[in-house]
Amino acid sequence: MNINKLSKLNIFDEMKKAALLTAGTIDDFNTMTIGWATEGVIWGQNVMIVYVRPSRHTYNYMEKNNYFTVSFYDEEYKKALGYLGTKSGRDTDKVKDVGFTRKEIGAGVTFKEAKLSVLCKLLYKQDMNELNFPKEVLDRYYKTIDGYDDVHRLYIGQIIEIEEK
Repeated sequence: MNINKLSKLNIFDEMKKAALLTAGTIDDFNTMTIGWATEGVIWGQNVMIVYVRPSRHTYNYMEKNNYFTVSFYDEEYKKALGYLGTKSGRDTDKVKDVGFTRKEIGAGVTFKEAKLSVLCKLLYKQDMNELNFPKEVLDRYYKTIDGYDDVHRLYIGQIIEIEEK
């Protein structure tokens, strides 16, 4: 698919339903359900920005790999995405558990069940700084008994390929 058609795909509506973020190779990857992502342009490139907490198993794969995918699914997969977002790949083969079929897209991994997959090449990453958040955001998303914890790292990926069913 032509990357310039991305804005017509209405990614923001799709993100309201959740998506999968996947990083790694076809033989060694992890995936997690995400509800936050940003599509835009920076440095003259079409990009996706995703956010991952250091405590998530996928974080390790994001750190080790230069490519990641964001994939979107029809409503029939809502239960599977819920499972993939609550179970850790450290503990179980959660992709097998939900019956998804992995497949390569360029240098990344997606799933045959996806209606839309976006392959991204990592351009930039940075930890978000809790000192720069409004207090209400910190309190809602990061507050623990001991203060604030597990603040997301953001990853900016250049959109390399889009695959649509």
